[in-house]
Amino acid sequence: MIELGSETRDDRWAVEALFDLCFAPGREALSSYRLRDETDPVSELCLVARDDGDTIAGAIRFWPVRVAAQPALLLGPVAVHPTHQGEGLGAALIQGGLEAARDRGWTRVILVGDAPYYSRFGFHRIEDVIMPPPTNPNRVLGAELVPGAWQGLAGVVTRWD
Repeated sequence: MIELGSETRDDRWAVEALFDLCFAPGREALSSYRLRDETDPVSELCLVARDDGDTIAGAIRFWPVRVAAQPALLLGPVAVHPTHQGEGLGAALIQGGLEAARDRGWTRVILVGDAPYYSRFGFHRIEDVIMPPPTNPNRVLGAELVPGAWQGLAGVVTRWD
């Protein structure tokens, strides 16, 4: 049985190893990582999925960013170990993270990803929000945790600082 829980300090390297396993080499060269540099993730929103042996089978992190000086969360990475893919862990991590973010007063979430996959979680293309280059603008997606949170918001995504 898999259980979702909070990522702990002791999980950090196991989570990083999972991300390394699931993503191509050089993942940290992506523009979204520039928004994470020298910024801690929002710890209460970082979740792990543990199997019966207490091994991390999946993980998700959220990072604080700003869009036109307004607060937002950057979702990612989210990863599931290859031996557990297809079990719904990715969806559980995303849904659990979004619910926790809403419960803690966050209003909007942004990510760079595939619209067909993320649309089931309420994400849609946000045209007037610009991620740092070389991000494909067609992959910039946002979800509203509060109705209207993205309405009228336009500009560049920047680090939280």
